[in-house]
Amino acid sequence: MTIPKELLDQLIGELKSPEEFYGKGGLIEELTRAITERALEGELTHHLGYPKNAPAGNNSGNSRNGKNPKRVKGKNGELEVEVPRDRNGSFEPQLIQKRQKRFDGFDEKIISLYARGMTTRDIQAQLEDLYGVEISPSFISTVTDAIMPEVKAWQNRPLEPLYPVVFLDAIRIKSRSDGLVQNMAVYLALGINVDGLKEVLGMWIAKTEGAKFWLSVLTDLKNRGLQDIFIATVDGLRGFPDAIETVYPQTKVQLCIVHMIRNSLKYVSWKQRKEMAADLKTIYRADTVELAEENLGLFAEKWDHTHPTVSKSWYANWERLIPFFDYPKEIRKVIYTTNAIESMNMSLRKVTKNRGSFPTDDAVFKLLYLALMNITKKWSMPIQHWKQAMNHFAILFEDRMIN
Repeated sequence: MTIPKELLDQLIGELKSPEEFYGKGGLIEELTRAITERALEGELTHHLGYPKNAPAGNNSGNSRNGKNPKRVKGKNGELEVEVPRDRNGSFEPQLIQKRQKRFDGFDEKIISLYARGMTTRDIQAQLEDLYGVEISPSFISTVTDAIMPEVKAWQNRPLEPLYPVVFLDAIRIKSRSDGLVQNMAVYLALGINVDGLKEVLGMWIAKTEGAKFWLSVLTDLKNRGLQDIFIATVDGLRGFPDAIETVYPQTKVQLCIVHMIRNSLKYVSWKQRKEMAADLKTIYRADTVELAEENLGLFAEKWDHTHPTVSKSWYANWERLIPFFDYPKEIRKVIYTTNAIESMNMSLRKVTKNRGSFPTDDAVFKLLYLALMNITKKWSMPIQHWKQAMNHFAILFEDRMIN
């Protein structure tokens, strides 16, 4: 809508400072109030069927009956308006509805700040500084709690029948229970669907990260419609592969190579780390599994006399470490590391670092869900080399491809 320049000149008049324009009682506030009240009067006229003081209102059965003052919070601060009412009490304004305490968009602002990891008191101070609106921490909690039905619907939503690759990992948070602060694990599942798009399949909370609980996580995924996974990439948690194969017996389990390297380097001094890392690279960067096994043997010959546990660990997990050799080099990195989910977890840790602890599981779900919605907005493109990966999957798992 174009506003005539003459009207703008008349409104601006002799305003001389930003305070007279934007400040309390300034032009913007008065215009907002005037337009809002004018619109409310228009709504009442439409409801009654006749304008103010019109003869048509005589003996109509309903009429105007004064106004009620109302304070409404918004992005530009708190505004007091006069809301008209009718004698029968049947008028339901739409612009500012009954029991509405804030303009549209104000809740979204609170939720946006909360999703970025700000505490309720941080948000309280931010809104007061920016907009001059005083709100309580409990008010902020009420606004953010309103998304919990959305969170629960997301957590229980049906899944696609096939996610060729799924990454499974957990992050640690602190939770308060009976006055005590304790460590909790938030379990996360990140899938890549047949179109190559990343999707967070869900999150679950438990006191510890363990294979037994992962079994319940995988069972939940299956109950929600996920019928098959070609490759599950996991860290080195004992019993984890068995939990996966209990629910998805045909799934190939790929242990995260990056985790194996980190665990291997823990056993050597700083001076030796660079040398050992280079020797380990000859194993997982080999062209074929046969060459990788040969290089592992050479590694053992060189390092076993001082660090025998390293090669022993690689040999013990060998069958879980080599599935990625079935694929071309350009797609191996997608499969042999949990970097995709670790990158997501790093973003989640950024929003939880300001929280000493969470009062309830719902508080954890609420914050992480909102953070995930921000993170996943950027996931609009398939991962690199996905078409090549799917071509290989179609050959290797032809009988398991789901249309």
